[in-house]
Amino acid sequence: MKFVRTVFWMILLTSVLCVTGFVFVQMRVGEAAVWIMDEPPQSLVAIVPGASVLGNGTPSDILKDRLLTALELYESGTVEKILVSGDGGSEDYNEVVVMRDFLLEAGAAPEDVFLDHAGFDSYDTMHRARDVFGADEAIVVSQEYHLPRLLYIGRELGIEAYGVTSDRQRYIKASFFKAREGLANIKAVFEVTVGSSPKFLGELIDLSGDGTVTH
Repeated sequence: MKFVRTVFWMILLTSVLCVTGFVFVQMRVGEAAVWIMDEPPQSLVAIVPGASVLGNGTPSDILKDRLLTALELYESGTVEKILVSGDGGSEDYNEVVVMRDFLLEAGAAPEDVFLDHAGFDSYDTMHRARDVFGADEAIVVSQEYHLPRLLYIGRELGIEAYGVTSDRQRYIKASFFKAREGLANIKAVFEVTVGSSPKFLGELIDLSGDGTVTH
């Protein structure tokens, strides 16, 4: 009987610690939402994290809306450059090429569009924006559920990051994406805390230069 009680209290304590840790992480990341703005300050670059692309070579609705929002910032003069970051490691599936083509077809100048082919997740996107592209300030464009994590990572890495939401419609699987953020936030806090490195780094690319060198 004593053994059963001991096991019970151990399970209960572990559960409480896990829940407490989970809540702390969500609050810690959620605090970054203060940097989401309707009218952010001018910046050199807008960072657009990748999302799924369709088999016909067009962006998914979530990704298209991020790109359209970044274009508005670019056309209004709020940013001078657009950095698209995503999975560009395969000829069969290449998010950043689809993103580039969409922006160029919409009228963005080729030299103003930079491609990060190794932004495999949010942490890599923000880390490489700093260490490969030299960004020390940026506007980050994504859906509202995603922005706090991106801004948390960016700010912890020393980037003066502001967020602009790109929610333009109701998205399929939106509830799933929001629920998934809980675990993704834990991963982000862990990566920031231990100082993880991206899967790939590389030579410094000047965002004030010609983006076609990344095409």
